[in-house]
Amino acid sequence: MRIGIPKASKIQEHRVPLTPGSVSELTQNGHQVHIEHNAGRDIGFTNADYKKSGAIIEKSARKIFDDSDLILKVKEPSKTQIAWLSPGQTVFSYLHLAAEPEIAELLLKSGATAIAFETVEDQNRKLPLLAPMSEIAGRMSIQAGAHSLQMESGGRGTLLAGATGVLPGKVIVIGGGVAGENAARIALGFGADVTIIDIDPDRLRQLGTQYGARLKTLYSTAENIERSVTGADLVVGAVLVTGARAPKLVSRELVSRMKPGAVIVDIAIDQGGIAETSRPTTHDVPTYIDEGVVHYCVTNMPGAVARTASLALNNAIFPHLRTLADLGIDNALRAEAGLRAGLNIYRGSVTHPAVAKALGKKYRTPAKALGKPEIHEVA
Repeated sequence: MRIGIPKASKIQEHRVPLTPGSVSELTQNGHQVHIEHNAGRDIGFTNADYKKSGAIIEKSARKIFDDSDLILKVKEPSKTQIAWLSPGQTVFSYLHLAAEPEIAELLLKSGATAIAFETVEDQNRKLPLLAPMSEIAGRMSIQAGAHSLQMESGGRGTLLAGATGVLPGKVIVIGGGVAGENAARIALGFGADVTIIDIDPDRLRQLGTQYGARLKTLYSTAENIERSVTGADLVVGAVLVTGARAPKLVSRELVSRMKPGAVIVDIAIDQGGIAETSRPTTHDVPTYIDEGVVHYCVTNMPGAVARTASLALNNAIFPHLRTLADLGIDNALRAEAGLRAGLNIYRGSVTHPAVAKALGKKYRTPAKALGKPEIHEVA
């Protein structure tokens, strides 16, 4: 298979999906890897490193799209890049199509196949390709929130750790998944007063057992969210509904009643965000103030720690990429239920139920889209 890796095009995005070591494994198995000139330079992976691993260095992203069967990216392709796709090609990346209807429409019109990192599942229906970035974003959310609370950032001037004779800052984490737990863990390390809110009692029980009395847990109701958010110094939005838009749990009216200079870090912004006042930002201009509250809504938070994030992502995606390359796209999708769960678009059809619902599109099951031979699992 011919695998193409274009250089990241998003603002302040320096991640690459594959390390030279993984490229070497693919090329030794007979696959071609085309990578754009200097794609990994910013995080210490040089053209020479990739060339030594057997990759073909290309001067332009267009050449990569023209010459590849599978396009491997960290973030979704741009509108310009989607115009370069043709039927029979496959994109494998983070897509978040429920919050990107225009990108979804263009991908549908291209006739290409799109497999989303964020909806690929493991045997326990967990999200192994999303988990490493959720972990990093969760940990970063407290760093970003702590900085945003400082006066020069427009914040209320609260130190999360407090001081002798002064109470610590209050952190509310909405969502107890991978991102939420990691946010809570780091906030506890800061010495903050931390409450995590989730809709799953079993998950709250698990978190309570793991972290003990240091972590407060609260069942998710409108009343509990309202009471918690209005008293918070920092709110972290970490709700995930696989493939779907994030629910708007924090209304504009509720934001208006938060403490002046409080902070919202909306990790869920890739899926639309949990607050009505949230809108996407970039690392160049990461925050804005709305209703007197500082909002940090960067859509590619882990891009700020690109080397760590690239290594973690490589580890997660490589086994699935190898399956796609070795078996071919359609056969790999037929063979592995986890990969089929990642199939969002197949040659003009929406093939993920949550994505179809969010976009108002007709849903076609992967089984029907892939057709014969019959779908079967790898023994």
